[in-house]
Amino acid sequence: MSFNVTILGSGAAVPTLKRGTTAQLINCQQRSILIDCGEATQLQMRRFKVKFQNIQLVLISHLHGDHVFGLPGLISTMQLLGRKSPMTMIGPKGLKEFLLSQFKLVGLYNGFTLNFIELDPEFEGLVFEDKCLRINSFPLNHRIATHGYRIDEKPGNRRLDKEAFDQTGVSTSYINKLISGEDIVDNNGIMVRSEDVTYSPKPTKSYAFCSDTAYHPPIIEHLKNVDLLYHEATFIDKESERASETFHSTAKQAATIALKANAKRLILGHFSARYKSMENHLEEAQTIFERVFVPEDGEFFNV
Repeated sequence: MSFNVTILGSGAAVPTLKRGTTAQLINCQQRSILIDCGEATQLQMRRFKVKFQNIQLVLISHLHGDHVFGLPGLISTMQLLGRKSPMTMIGPKGLKEFLLSQFKLVGLYNGFTLNFIELDPEFEGLVFEDKCLRINSFPLNHRIATHGYRIDEKPGNRRLDKEAFDQTGVSTSYINKLISGEDIVDNNGIMVRSEDVTYSPKPTKSYAFCSDTAYHPPIIEHLKNVDLLYHEATFIDKESERASETFHSTAKQAATIALKANAKRLILGHFSARYKSMENHLEEAQTIFERVFVPEDGEFFNV
């Protein structure tokens, strides 16, 4: 099954013609997950050919406009296009009021069901789980309540070793039990151990999203050994004082978090519009952590 990330917006508070505000589309085990939804996210989806009617789950980090101003328009468009299936919205307290008060005022929304899960500011733990994945949230350190998220695949079934299975002579009707890890005894009394005729499941993958935050070492425990980490890097090192004042991070600080968490790869983002090039972000981060990426909007990453 696929697990990938499309960067819909990689800029900070002020959108530019080159970089939209924060939004990402995650496809994991045939689940479509939107993380944050800054202004004009639905236009970015059309630009990059993302099927937004397939979104089942929305994760919102915090209620600053560059992370949520695209939500009312996106939901309105979904309704106008005839969406019927429900959608779950997970985010900070106030998310439900933010959306429904706007819909009430303009008389627009009377369509598909929105299920809200609102998080306390210091909440950490499981926020979503199904048979294929689990999502945990943890607090970041920003000017208002802000949440990070980690998406982990669950282990799948074991994989059949067809040659070894065929040698047992038992019926193929036992395959499902064997790949689920069960040992079996067939009608003729033949015992087959699962581990003798199957391979281990494919390794699971994980993705973590750290939205707006000052350098905050407590998040490291939530990011341990993650396969792909997104961490904001609004500024470069010479603006570290400005980063501290505004509760944002520098590229070096993001790389330090990735290194200490033993992440495998790091994506930087939330770049201030003051920078015309992100070369300094990349160079500074790579002095600490080697596998760093500075994405363009629309860029696609396999987890």
